[in-house]
Amino acid sequence: MFDHVKFGVTDFAASRAFYLKALEPLGVKVVAEGPPAYGVELCRPDNNTSLCLCQTDEKPAHLHLAFAAENRQQVDAFYRAALAAGAKDNGAPGLRPHYHANYYAAFVIDPDGHNIEVVCHAPEA
Repeated sequence: MFDHVKFGVTDFAASRAFYLKALEPLGVKVVAEGPPAYGVELCRPDNNTSLCLCQTDEKPAHLHLAFAAENRQQVDAFYRAALAAGAKDNGAPGLRPHYHANYYAAFVIDPDGHNIEVVCHAPEA
């Protein structure tokens, strides 16, 4: 639905490391990078939609970013990887039937307080 999302982070090195590790189960890699003020662009090899981070001293409003997973195992792997990368739990992997019957998601809080979600809309295999 979007081409890219770019937002500022207060500790570029920590956020870069966090997103690379947390999103590794989804196949996300660095596709472009410059100095911290320019930032880093992260993307899956099979997709043109990217996430861009850049260093800033500003305190932006908290974001909710939701990444698509192909299956529930990727949601589970994201959650474990994100916690290992220093995220705070904001909702363990599980069904959220109040959204729809197959809404399987996990939520974490990143180093800047952003709510990061990975969701799978497919039924269990």
